[in-house]
This record gives sequence, C-alpha cells and structure tokens, in this order.
Amino acid sequence: MDKILVIGCSGQIGSELTLELRKLYGNANVIATDIRPAPQDILESGPFEVLDVLDISKLQLILEHEKVTQVYHLAAILSGNAEKRPLPSWEINMRSLMNILELSKELKIKKVFWPSSIAVFGPTTPRFDTPQYTVMEPNTVYGISKLAGERWIEYYFNKYGVDIRSLRYPGLISYKTEAGGGTTDYAVEIFYEAIRQKRYECFLSPESALPMMFMPDAIKATIDLMEADASRLSLRSSYNVAGISFTPRMLAVEIKKRIPDFTITYKPDFRQAIANSWPASIDDTVAKKDWGLQYEYDLPKMTDVMLREIRNKLG
Repeated sequence: MDKILVIGCSGQIGSELTLELRKLYGNANVIATDIRPAPQDILESGPFEVLDVLDISKLQLILEHEKVTQVYHLAAILSGNAEKRPLPSWEINMRSLMNILELSKELKIKKVFWPSSIAVFGPTTPRFDTPQYTVMEPNTVYGISKLAGERWIEYYFNKYGVDIRSLRYPGLISYKTEAGGGTTDYAVEIFYEAIRQKRYECFLSPESALPMMFMPDAIKATIDLMEADASRLSLRSSYNVAGISFTPRMLAVEIKKRIPDFTITYKPDFRQAIANSWPASIDDTVAKKDWGLQYEYDLPKMTDVMLREIRNKLG
C-alpha cells in the first residue's frame, strides 16, 4: 500500500484533497502536514504533523520514518499575498519545491504532485483558448515562481527520473475553506457575502473573465492525473485545465436568480492588473487526450452547491 505525504493540508486544496486521499488509500496511510493547525476533520481522521516545508531535515525525517511513496506538495504563497512580500514569497515557493525535488531524487519517491497555475501566463499570452504550448511571460511573483517550478520539475524528470506531475490550476472555488490571498478569490468571497450581507463589493471589474474550477472537479483531476499510467503522459511540465470561464457579472447573475435581493458593486484593486494578465479561457485538449480529464460542474450547478453548503456551514 502506498504511503502518502500531503504538505499544506490546511489550505484550500489540501483540506479537501487530504480527506479524499484517505478515502482511497486508508486514513493511516495519508500523513497530513502543515505549518499551521489542521482542520478538525483532518486531525480526527488520521495522522497530522506540524511541518515547515523549508525545514529539509524534518521533511527528510518524515519521508524516511513513514516510508512515504507519494508526495503532494501544496504549500505556497498565492498571487495577491506574494505581491505584498515578493522576496519572502519567492523563497518559500521555490526553496520548498527544490527541497521536495532533491529528497524525491535521493529517496526515490515513487510519485510527486506539485500544482502550477494559470499565473504562468502573462499579458503577451493569447487570452482566449490559451494553448498548452504558448508564450509565457508572467509579470507576478507567483507566476514567475510557478513558471520556474515547471522548468525545474521537467528537468528533474528528464535528468533524474523523478516522476513529478502537475496541473495548471485555474481559480479554485470551494465552500469548505475561505479565500486565502489569491486573485480569483472573489469567486469564493461572493458566496459568503451573498448569504451574510446580501451584497458584495468585488475587487475585479464586472467583465473580468477568468477560468475557474469547482473544487470537486479539481480534486478528481488531481487524483486522476496521479493515478494515470506514466506511459500516457506526453508532457512533464504542467497540464492545462480549463474548468469554467465566467466574469464577476455572470456569477452575480446566477446568485441573484437564487437570492433576488443580492446586489454587487465593483471597486477594482491591485489584483485587477494581475487578472488582466491572465487567460480568459483555457484549451485543455492535451489533458483530455492523455489521461481523460473530465468535468462535472458548470456555473449553475456549482452555484447551487456553493450556496447550499455555505448556508449549512454558517448555520
């Protein structure tokens, strides 16, 4: 049986991916780690350890002691927060990845997952149906670190045979974990404020189209990629995934259908410039061809689930 280490289990992806992996592999076989306390359901369902991913000695100790065969490295400083603290964010995002790559090489870890992002694209990238292979000139700290990471993971695969796999996540939407400093976080915040206040002030303009992905689809895509036979994978940088593309206005219309007195206003901040440099829609043909990427949720279906689950969560 595989032994899996999740780094960053308290974040937006990790808090849900950890539980799904425990369903598949058994609670005791998925070790959750984070620099901050884990959610209660993770603490109660299986092993948890506090880990600073920059502490390579402790990371190595866990990998060796637990006989880890798979690593999901999810810890990172996201786009909005990284712009406020560029050098510390670069240090955390890059050194943590290099620690994982070096230890995976030395300890012969069977498989590694590391998330990239649509932030690897930039203002010179084609904005609509952005292809898998295209111009990539990111102009944010987060995007630069992710593009550098893509080059490193491909290098470690080609040079050392480290089986590391990656997705370029679009904006991720989840009812379980609230927003965490990303440019696409309006698409999570808006649901909470629609229920709490019946109004929302959006930090992006109404027509800012961005690709988004509902968390259940993101979790399934991640696990499907990791379960795919290595012979099916035609690239070793990071796969485009598209999800659903929509604007703040389109999302507000869907919410208003279900909460008629909901209102939205717009006050773009520094994140607008970041959003303007990212794709409006993504071409994910390669992922569909290589390992069968599929989606279950469209905008109306996602809106129904988000409002229902956040209402339940808020009581």
